[in-house]
Amino acid sequence: MRIAASSQQAQQALNQLTTLQRYFVEQLQQVATQASLPTEFTAVEWLRDQGQHGGGERFEAQPNGLFNRASVNVSQIQYENNPDKSFASATALSTIIHPDHPLAPSIHIHVSWTELKSGKKYWRIMADLNPAIEDKTDTTLFLHMLEQASGEFFHQGIAAGDEYFNIPVLKKRRGVAHFYLEGFVGNETTPENYAIDFAKQVIDCYIKILSKKSTNMLPATAEQKQLQLNYHTLYFFQVLTLDKGTTAGLLIHNQNDVGTLGSIPAHINRELLTQWANVAPEPLNALLASLLAVVPKEKVAAISSEVKAEIAQALRQHYQTHPLN
Repeated sequence: MRIAASSQQAQQALNQLTTLQRYFVEQLQQVATQASLPTEFTAVEWLRDQGQHGGGERFEAQPNGLFNRASVNVSQIQYENNPDKSFASATALSTIIHPDHPLAPSIHIHVSWTELKSGKKYWRIMADLNPAIEDKTDTTLFLHMLEQASGEFFHQGIAAGDEYFNIPVLKKRRGVAHFYLEGFVGNETTPENYAIDFAKQVIDCYIKILSKKSTNMLPATAEQKQLQLNYHTLYFFQVLTLDKGTTAGLLIHNQNDVGTLGSIPAHINRELLTQWANVAPEPLNALLASLLAVVPKEKVAAISSEVKAEIAQALRQHYQTHPLN
């Protein structure tokens, strides 16, 4: 049993984010059915310290449907009875959807509510569109939605998103449209449900794009599949070397490694990752070498649940030698 946070605001956030989670899964299933690729999502529960400090539930898309990999997770961690922890609770919706067809873009959404024992409370809001092959019409639609959904915080969120998803060593950026607000509290005119409403609009926009892309789609060409594989490798690189949320989640505990790494696509280009490792500076090259040591030694390397567990351990061992600043 998961013990929830006692805070009324944390409980409200959990209810709202769980409602969004169920809504998103239902919408994804509808698109999959319309595309004649019906997809089942399986619920997986995980517990922090046997549920004493909360946990979460994620819905994972089963293979051979519309998705390469898809995970929609809601969690609430609370340390109200632990004086050694500075935060009281963190409640989050975190989701990544990787469609199987190269022309259908991926989406990443993260919305979380944090309460510190000092009394500070804030939101973390992220949304980014990640196509392997960009469609300018989709990018324009998504950016317009972000502007409408975020209001006066649009430019702040876009600037922070562009910086967060930048990959300096590769001179590339993950995704084509990024929005990020950290420690967000709004102002006196910000609606109470700003973060929830924002996430709902992101979901609706993505479902519109995915539905259009998944209707009467021609089979992918070999070139399109290769571009997708290369992009998924870039996604793998960014998540495991630069994403602070993923790294922090793995370093704090080992009770949800597969869920924490739920954003990793099903396959990557091992040769491309090796090329990047060979030009990366210290200690990044050491981290990439550790990851390559557990990735299957095949050109198209499958990232299974077992491999993700090994990746998580490799990351922990790396940061024991090279602590984060």
